[in-house]
Amino acid sequence: MRVLFSLLAASFFFSSGYACFAQDPEKSAVDTSNMGGQASFWVNLNHRSDLPVITGGRYIPSVNYGKKFRTNTMLDFEASANVFGSFAFHPFDSSSSDGAIKPYRLWARYSSEQFELRLGLQKISFGSASILRPLMWFDQIDPRDPLNLTDGVWGLLGRYYFLNNTNIWFWGLYGNSGKRGFEIVPVNKRIPEFGGRIQVPVPLGEAAFSYHYRTADNRGIIIFGEQMYEKIPEDRFGFDAKWDLITGVWLEGSWTRKRKNVGSFTNQEIVNAGIDYTFVLGSGLYAAYEHLLLSYDAKPFRFAEATSFSLLTVSYNISLFDKISAIVYYNWTNKTSYNFISWQKQLNRIVFYFMGYMNPVDYQLPAQTASKNSFSGNGIQIMLVYNH
Repeated sequence: MRVLFSLLAASFFFSSGYACFAQDPEKSAVDTSNMGGQASFWVNLNHRSDLPVITGGRYIPSVNYGKKFRTNTMLDFEASANVFGSFAFHPFDSSSSDGAIKPYRLWARYSSEQFELRLGLQKISFGSASILRPLMWFDQIDPRDPLNLTDGVWGLLGRYYFLNNTNIWFWGLYGNSGKRGFEIVPVNKRIPEFGGRIQVPVPLGEAAFSYHYRTADNRGIIIFGEQMYEKIPEDRFGFDAKWDLITGVWLEGSWTRKRKNVGSFTNQEIVNAGIDYTFVLGSGLYAAYEHLLLSYDAKPFRFAEATSFSLLTVSYNISLFDKISAIVYYNWTNKTSYNFISWQKQLNRIVFYFMGYMNPVDYQLPAQTASKNSFSGNGIQIMLVYNH
């Protein structure tokens, strides 16, 4: 089905593009195109790991093409790939390797000043929270990753923007697999997902309500001593709001409800409250604090066995080319902290990162399983990124 989406996106683009070229020249404008890429290389050193040295590389080539018309509409296309490999080893003892080549983005979009319709493999992200994001429904961005990489989802996304800053989203997804964000079971990729979102202005800010329907694939999960249902319909409701007061203040929450009884996994509630401010210190010291509450319950909103996280992040621009930042997580339930610091150096198209971390070996940060092996324990990571 992913191949079908790719063919649909490509055919939509090329067939529409052919029609565009055949139109009266007075009704069309010039084409735009761009080819580029990002190459990155890293070394991770962690003496407490079974494989204390991890080296790797990644290349993301991309191509963009767009055609703008005099009717203030545009048809554009993006295609990119994710080519990566890593090699981990214990000197003179053992080793492990991994790598893959897969599509990263592949979509076609038709848009105007107030509307867009995008089809294919794409990133869908929204919400008011900064890092601990309950509305991380379709992506899995780790804030400690300087590249902010996340796999896309296959589907159709439409958005309309009203003149009063109200905007409406709708989406339909199909053919996706795996777990995203705070999910503990994957989606059934053979059943379509769909949902929508409406965001409206409020005094001193904005607020939004989101909904998503999917069918969870619970095979492999044992509840009450029995194998779970393969197909469990699931409703997901989200709310977020942000206000620009003396400081930035936000509230974001997600409630996931399964339509079958699966014990304590029937309901999932996630709530985040945060605040940020830029202090007048030198070039400006940015700081943000967030608190997250995560609970799984047989009945909704009981919060009987909730897990509580706090997060503090700060960043400071030392110069036009140097930036230092730090993130500290604290798990109030397990009394554990996760610490991360990064220095970024910009050299034209080359960016250098030096990162250090001090974390528990038993890594239990929510919604960041992709970084579990890289940032568990204590260590350093050096990364070089080249953009062209």
